[in-house]
Amino acid sequence: RRPLIKGLFVTLEITAYSIVITLLVGLVTALLRLSQSFSGRLLALIYLELVRNTPLLVQMFVFYFVMSPIFGLDRFWVGVLCISLFEGSFASEIIRAGILSVEKGQWEASYSVGLTEAGSYRYVILPQAVPLMLPPLTGVIINLIKHPAIVSVIAVFDLTTQGLNLIAETFMSFEIWLTIASIYLLMTITMSVLVSLLEQRIRKRS
Repeated sequence: RRPLIKGLFVTLEITAYSIVITLLVGLVTALLRLSQSFSGRLLALIYLELVRNTPLLVQMFVFYFVMSPIFGLDRFWVGVLCISLFEGSFASEIIRAGILSVEKGQWEASYSVGLTEAGSYRYVILPQAVPLMLPPLTGVIINLIKHPAIVSVIAVFDLTTQGLNLIAETFMSFEIWLTIASIYLLMTITMSVLVSLLEQRIRKRS
């Protein structure tokens, strides 16, 4: 039980960091795609095409064997950054769609009261776009709970890796995998409920 609990905390830690970084990457990428800068749009497009058209497992190995030695990243952060950049590409499209769904008149109104583009995003556009983004972003967040299982390939001792080690010691594969699956199911359902409650609260305020 103790190894599984330790692995669960590692998985939760990876998920927590990944959610923050994924949303930041998604927001920056979406803003670059919507910007007037050709180089910014090109950079965002290259990132999206590279990430979305290669498997996550391959990206994990590239990060581990290429990026890790160059930047001195440990295995934990290799996993976090790889997962975040992968899911950030999908989050960016959701965020971009949410921003584009806000009426153009809102931009005109924000500029008419003297707000800059950054101020318009912060005070007018994003507050209206966030309730529209939350339902599809729930799927991204759920993936960020499940994807940390892939870090087992680079020997990060998450829930899945600890489960594999326990199976090797006890040969109780059915019981351990059932326990691990139940834990993941509980985490994903809990996160779905929390996001749903957050969405309802935001809609009531708006």
